[in-house]
Amino acid sequence: MDKTACVTGAASGIGLAIAKTLAALGYRVVIADIREEAEGRRILKELPGEGHLYLKADVSSASDRTGILGAIKESCGRLDLLVNNAGVAPKERKDILEMTEESYDRLMAINLKGPLFLTQLLANYMVELVQAKKIERPKIVNISSMSAYTSSTSRGEYCISKAGVSMMTKLFADRLAEHGINVYEIRPGIIKTPMTEPVTEKYDKLILEDGILPIKRWGRPEDVAAAVKAVVSGGFEYSTGQVFDIDGGFHLRRL
Repeated sequence: MDKTACVTGAASGIGLAIAKTLAALGYRVVIADIREEAEGRRILKELPGEGHLYLKADVSSASDRTGILGAIKESCGRLDLLVNNAGVAPKERKDILEMTEESYDRLMAINLKGPLFLTQLLANYMVELVQAKKIERPKIVNISSMSAYTSSTSRGEYCISKAGVSMMTKLFADRLAEHGINVYEIRPGIIKTPMTEPVTEKYDKLILEDGILPIKRWGRPEDVAAAVKAVVSGGFEYSTGQVFDIDGGFHLRRL
């Protein structure tokens, strides 16, 4: 049976690029996203290979998370890779002195609580499969952001949620190592996606004129997908909790 990967938030942008890359590697891909089933079926047609599955699901919903597990068990019978990619930005950027509890709760539910408890659920399933010798060396990849360590006071709730994803990675890496399950964090930088489209002009200036990045271009979803490909290739079996910065060198401290 083909290896199975679950990618959340994979109907567009980074998630879709990851799903396409994994499908090209021979994975059966389960996409979990909030878009309607009709849109999901269209998206599946973009993936190479067959047997892929689309699930309309909201990771912030406990019942939807349970539904994801049930569908994977019923349709695939295994899970070799979980990619926690689903995430949202604030509907409106506001100074942290004006940030609302409603916006904070929304981002924390989708960006942190959802992935945390989905990982708990699916990691337990992975452990069962490993113990039954049905899979070997499954992996979990969390897509965080350079905002995990970078202050952006107009979207503080986003930064806090991604910082939480970083700690989540460490915790699961520590806990799951004994079961042969490695956990990784990928931190994208400024990536050209629907999420960053509203601030295109701002980042064009920062990248092309102000030199905020050593590698002077926008990142592409495919850049992040290439990092996931490297992780699942087996080249980092003696690493867990590792962070990969896919950010054009933004993380460098430069004078």
